[in-house]
Amino acid sequence: MLTLTSLGGAGTVTGSKHLLEADGRRLLIDCGLFQGLKNLRELNWAPFPVPVQSLDAVLLTHAHLDHSGYLPKLVRDGFRNPIFSTRATMEMAGLILRDSAHLQEKDAEYANRHGFSKHHPALPLYGIRDAERALEQFEPVRIHEPLALGHGATALFRRAGHILGACTIELTWRGVTIAFSGDLGRYGDPVMVDPEAIPQADYVVIESTYGDRLHERRDPAEALAEVVERTAARGGTVIIPSFAVGRAQQLLYYFWTLKQAGRLGRIPVYLDSPMAIDASELLCRHSEDHRLPPSLCHAACKVATYIREVEESKQVTASPMPKVIISASGMATGGRVLHHIKAFGPDHRNTILFSGFQAAGTRGQAMLQGAKEVKIHGQWIPVRAEIAELPMLSAHADASELMRWLSGFKMRPRKVFIVHGEPNASEALRIRIDRELGWDAVVPLPNQTHPL
Repeated sequence: MLTLTSLGGAGTVTGSKHLLEADGRRLLIDCGLFQGLKNLRELNWAPFPVPVQSLDAVLLTHAHLDHSGYLPKLVRDGFRNPIFSTRATMEMAGLILRDSAHLQEKDAEYANRHGFSKHHPALPLYGIRDAERALEQFEPVRIHEPLALGHGATALFRRAGHILGACTIELTWRGVTIAFSGDLGRYGDPVMVDPEAIPQADYVVIESTYGDRLHERRDPAEALAEVVERTAARGGTVIIPSFAVGRAQQLLYYFWTLKQAGRLGRIPVYLDSPMAIDASELLCRHSEDHRLPPSLCHAACKVATYIREVEESKQVTASPMPKVIISASGMATGGRVLHHIKAFGPDHRNTILFSGFQAAGTRGQAMLQGAKEVKIHGQWIPVRAEIAELPMLSAHADASELMRWLSGFKMRPRKVFIVHGEPNASEALRIRIDRELGWDAVVPLPNQTHPL
């Protein structure tokens, strides 16, 4: 019997891990880190639900931390088999996993030095060496070419848009085909390609990040310009917490179009994230995975001044001139952006501009919901800056775009599993699938096993 169990990403928008089992063999689709609420983060420390040595392979849809960030812990605990992904995802994962390990080591060190952790000593979930060992187990796959996984299982990767290297995975095993959406991108995005249709599957596992929402159809560049111009007019700085992979490059493209149109004057744009800088360089190297011609890609990425060193970052923070600082992380859960929020958040002239999904329990969500202070590095920081949001910049498909992707299946699947969404979003998408397509759709519970 073939079974599916969601070990993460069920009932939440983080920690995606989907386990397929048959005849004593196990395949894991995605291996994400839980983020956001404390009770979710604590799941990262719990024993893995099955022996990690029993996993025959991990297949990765894309490199974002909530889909790949648990891999070093898996390897640390004894997983020694292949991790399959596209080459671009493998290279992006190199940036993301090393950065995640580095931040965890630094955060533990900082907590121990300043004594604000409840754990003595505070320890990282994993370290740089664990990330490097995980990266050694990656094996690149070719898009649109069947991959033999052994024991009769095959996988086919198709482009999903969203970020560089992102793919859907069509997995066939024991005569049953299961389609995994991973994270789907937008249709008509100026940078990333459209998600490709999958013609047929017996079962579909679909994300639902924006399953209850539609993105505003307003021009993202114009909306971005308005926020920057009104902030600069009052002498302020715009801080943009950004996902270093995907969102940062999209923002650079929009700032380039605005500068080309003569907007924003001499307001400088800084990209203060070594990982985002490296991801921008990767984008230009993988021209087959996106829409931008090489010359335009290089020009767009040069619109910002790159900040790699900490001392340079401090100098930018100290400057009183109006400016834009793009810095990771996108939900203000860690990284250099926290230092910028500490510096600029208390001043009403400044703006903190969110450009993507903010999961429950993150500082980003708290600020969007009107929090007057946020806790950073053990201190409560007042938030007097303007808080703005540009949801139309999201790299995630909205509810109608998810339905558009589902309409690409030429035959009715036996069942659709709705994952990777907050409960309201997943349920809203389930109702819409039932109403518009008449398909059997369920929102699986965590660790609930479904026979296929």
